[in-house]
Amino acid sequence: MRLVFAGTPQTAVPSLDALLASQHDVVAVLTRPDAPAGRGRHVEASPVAQRAAQAGLEVLTPARVREPVFLDRLRQLAPDCCPIVAYGALIPQAVLDVPGQGWVNLHFSVLPAWRGAAPVHHAIMHGDDVTGATTFRLVAELDAGPVYGVLTEPIRATDTTGDLLDRLAHAGARLLVATLDGIEEGTLEAVPQPAEGVSFAPKVTPADARVDWKLPAHVVDRLIRACTPGPGAWTEFEGARLKLGPVSLDAQDPATDAQDPATGAQDRATGAQDLAPGEVLAERHGVFVGTGSRPVRLGDVQPEGKRRMPASDWARGLHAAGPKSPQRPIRFG
Repeated sequence: MRLVFAGTPQTAVPSLDALLASQHDVVAVLTRPDAPAGRGRHVEASPVAQRAAQAGLEVLTPARVREPVFLDRLRQLAPDCCPIVAYGALIPQAVLDVPGQGWVNLHFSVLPAWRGAAPVHHAIMHGDDVTGATTFRLVAELDAGPVYGVLTEPIRATDTTGDLLDRLAHAGARLLVATLDGIEEGTLEAVPQPAEGVSFAPKVTPADARVDWKLPAHVVDRLIRACTPGPGAWTEFEGARLKLGPVSLDAQDPATDAQDPATGAQDRATGAQDLAPGEVLAERHGVFVGTGSRPVRLGDVQPEGKRRMPASDWARGLHAAGPKSPQRPIRFG
């Protein structure tokens, strides 16, 4: 089939690659306009635009897809179908009507669960054991179109959104190609989504990513993993934001205990286990924070304007700067 592919972030690139390697003919790419990116906030083309340029494809970047100029160009390209992966904007009905086979969306959940912009974030945040990817025909209602194909993927105990999206992006790319093959061959029909089990996954904002240390440890762990790499979980320390990498729910360090089990056990009994929510304690075998249930061990942290670093290095820096010693409990806001 003749295709115009729509997508924007790195997550969509595996699907574009898979389509370029398939029997289908990708004639152009639709992506979001250039935008600031990275720590320097320099204006850059989207990952999909960069990959499309490497492949010599026409790149369409309308500010709004309802613009007459874009709609005219899409009609000129005359695609049979428009596959779409994380494009980042709603597609109006006039644009949906252009390709004869419609728009086929690859969405990273098992629909009707987690319709919306951040399905993987919410699956991790809510403690789901399994997620997946779905191909469906795009309709005006949010992620509600009839389904062509589904795959499932277990959510591992240490998965971040970045980890899980990477696996789903590659597995989903294969599902998308298989879906388009089936549509072209006439062997695949879309099936309406069930009315039960609908849930929604709105975009996760930086405000949503603030850690509430009064919550149980397992909820804190899920929130931080769900917000990694973006928008980035954080807490307040001394009036500034401190970004947080994934934490460990195991307040014991097997490696430390193996070297000096008696001391390790004594440290745990007299220190970290008694922390109040948000209270921080740096010990020989880790930096711990109290939660509403039990302490968690910090991984990497990133103070404002500084590089990411192990929590132990951050704690040593506090001690060197004085007068606050990491041997005395401090508190996150």
